[in-house]
Amino acid sequence: MASPDDPIAPVAEPSNPGVRHLAMKARLLLLFTVLLIAASTAYVLYARGAFEATQTLVLTTDDSEGVVAGMDMTFSGFPIGRVRRVELGPNAEVRIIIDVAEKDAHWLRTSSVFTLVRGLVGGTAIKAYTGMLTDPPLPDGAVRPVLRGDATAELPRVLSSAREVVENLAALTRPDAELPGLLANVRGTTERLNRQGALRVLFGNEAEARQVVQALERTNALLSRVDQLAGKADAQVFGDSGLVSELRGTVGQLQGLLVDTRASLRKVDAVLGEVQGIAGNVRGATGDLDQLRGEVEANLRKIDGLVNDINRRWPFARDREVKLP
Repeated sequence: MASPDDPIAPVAEPSNPGVRHLAMKARLLLLFTVLLIAASTAYVLYARGAFEATQTLVLTTDDSEGVVAGMDMTFSGFPIGRVRRVELGPNAEVRIIIDVAEKDAHWLRTSSVFTLVRGLVGGTAIKAYTGMLTDPPLPDGAVRPVLRGDATAELPRVLSSAREVVENLAALTRPDAELPGLLANVRGTTERLNRQGALRVLFGNEAEARQVVQALERTNALLSRVDQLAGKADAQVFGDSGLVSELRGTVGQLQGLLVDTRASLRKVDAVLGEVQGIAGNVRGATGDLDQLRGEVEANLRKIDGLVNDINRRWPFARDREVKLP
């Protein structure tokens, strides 16, 4: 057992050797980290267009609510500029300073229109519109007014209109309003239509409705009789044995008689020629003339009888007399 007077043995240090050039390596790691951060920052600035050549555009408005530095100005949906700052001008107007990249500045012309739109959902957006790309380009430092479009500004009017509509609906559906009474009348009329029919509802009593039905039945019967009479008249006038067929036969006979009369007249002309040529045979020619005159008179009597027959059978003419030329 060791005595208290014995000397204490020294503690042995660990035998692990130290890292050589540790400070140098730490400095190099720190330098690499700084360079990496600087390169990342430079890339971000480059990607954000911090090193691009730009021109300045100033937009003026009376209210810049929702506009912040760094927001984009778009043209056809593509960002071509960025808000650098927003300041208040000497005339209490808001000045929005925008940096536009020179490679995209050719889209902006002197006739371009700029709008500041604030929607119901989402933030505020600055948009540029160019109608004529042939106009002169927009110069650097140009000042242009911006048109504001605020969808939320219409909300009070819309809410007021909706409130009026709701109040009108409530007034229509009240128990003491006219609409419930009108619906009750319509329901009663519908029940009467289902139970009594439209005519009874229209005339108010059953007797008048029955009279109307009887009048309609009589009208239908009268129309049926008229239809039958028209059919009979058609058959009598235009049928195979009707007046038109008989009249057609009579006209044929009349034409035959006219042909005979024309032949007789031709004979008369021939006889007259003989009379003029032969003056000596007067007695014989006179006998022939008497015979021809008798034939002509007989034909004329037949024609007169046919004309009288036609006048008797002619059904439609207002003037029942047929005149020969």
